[in-house]
Amino acid sequence: MEQITINSLIGCGDCLKLIKRLPDKSVDLILTDPPYNLGRFMHKRGTNIKGMRDNHFAYSGWDDMEYAQWSRVMKRFMKECARILKSKGALVMFMSIMKVETIIKFAIDAGLYYKTTGIWHKTNPMPRNMNLHFINSIEPWLYFINDGHTGTFNNSGKSIHDFIETSTISASEHKLGEHPTQKPKFLLQHFIEILSNEGDVVLDPFMGSGSTGVVCEQLNRHFIGFELNREYYDIASRRILDRQ
Repeated sequence: MEQITINSLIGCGDCLKLIKRLPDKSVDLILTDPPYNLGRFMHKRGTNIKGMRDNHFAYSGWDDMEYAQWSRVMKRFMKECARILKSKGALVMFMSIMKVETIIKFAIDAGLYYKTTGIWHKTNPMPRNMNLHFINSIEPWLYFINDGHTGTFNNSGKSIHDFIETSTISASEHKLGEHPTQKPKFLLQHFIEILSNEGDVVLDPFMGSGSTGVVCEQLNRHFIGFELNREYYDIASRRILDRQ
């Protein structure tokens, strides 16, 4: 792993191998967006995705695991999350609505406490097949706590719903990351500010092009990130250094 700034440590490789190098109870917040295991499913769908965007996740190759293999990976991942999270540390994970129940079971089996499933509503989703069915404009996120029922929650005395509404990533921000499932920094900032404090350690084991690391640099959190793809790892490194 490479220390690229005072606050950021990143590694290129299999997250299940790299995460084993982290000490027990050393992370305050895990915020991540792992593969949803939808690639093979999408290949069978009657959509025009490939014609519209060749780098769509369903055709990029990295989300093509068989369900049994994906399940083994996620079970091992959840066990490592429970090991490295501090007491009352949080895990927030984006996931397909089709896999929410499965992820909750894996997390509970690993010893994590299930808090809630929330929704990210995209105000400007791609109107794909709009004349055929409802436009897909939501994406779930799951929230867990380790060794407790609650943890850091910086709500400043205000009620915060389990629903966040933002636009999808802007063209200018996407140009910096070039990742097909890149999340907007504003969305990540929402969770980092509420569920961690300055100086805390935030981990993204599936960091893609590094958006979580950029936000952590901007918010004075220590960041640890892993990425399997060398091209995205290099992009993440540049973005985190430039805080972009």
